[in-house]
Amino acid sequence: MRDLTQLVVNHQKETNMRTALVRVAILDMYQGYKNMGLQNILDILDLQILPIYKEVFDVRGECKVPSLDFDIYISTGGPGSPLEGDGVWDKEYFELIDQIWEWNRKKSKKKYVFFICHSFQMICHHFNLGALTKRKSTSFGIFPMHKTEAGLADPVLAKLPDPFYAADTRDWQIIQPNLEVFEAFGAKILCLEKKREHVEYERAIMAVRLSNEFFGTQFHPEADVIAMADNYKNPEKYQKAVELYGEQKVNQTIQDLHDPYKISLTNRIMLPTFLKLCISQILYF
Repeated sequence: MRDLTQLVVNHQKETNMRTALVRVAILDMYQGYKNMGLQNILDILDLQILPIYKEVFDVRGECKVPSLDFDIYISTGGPGSPLEGDGVWDKEYFELIDQIWEWNRKKSKKKYVFFICHSFQMICHHFNLGALTKRKSTSFGIFPMHKTEAGLADPVLAKLPDPFYAADTRDWQIIQPNLEVFEAFGAKILCLEKKREHVEYERAIMAVRLSNEFFGTQFHPEADVIAMADNYKNPEKYQKAVELYGEQKVNQTIQDLHDPYKISLTNRIMLPTFLKLCISQILYF
């Protein structure tokens, strides 16, 4: 009976996928770690005017990787080192990305990928765009993202101010851009992290357009104000954050959540704009 039920479910899934105008694969890189990012992405997809087919693939936890039958791929953030894999899921993941890249090189109808934080770091390292290093301390909070000249002209960032604000939680960073590789790809650095004049550390690369179809951010554009605020209302979670990052930093983050021109604006504009641009290309190809 269970096998029959699964067959029916699989048949319905295949039917929905075949009939959908736009198909989106979410590459879950959280490895079973409790998070808000995945749900935030699903919520943004649900707000799209056009009904789309979406499916989540647990890449790191269950080594599930989608086929090339999708139009848009969103690769999430995640915990741990972006340099570490088990030789199985990471191999499958990079093979998929390389296949999509090759598809776009040869095919006229393109496929689109958005990389977030952990995925962004992995892909920058994979393509040798810059140095992937451990930070001196964890970046935690809501910070300004400063656009480069290319960022000012990029359509995904066009409706955001300069600087704009985003949620940033990471132990790793992409720095020291390999300009020869950037030039070979035609890739563009779109924004840099906050200016830190009191220290000598190099500013991290916070967003890159690798091609017309590949876009990535080292911050979390999907971060949702309500979800984050609710998280800190939980006394245990608040106390844990204080122990990790300090009371002043946590309270400043909570205060920033109530500013409508910070991550609320980024959440409403950035990923939705990317999706809107992709969908228009897919539908009107």
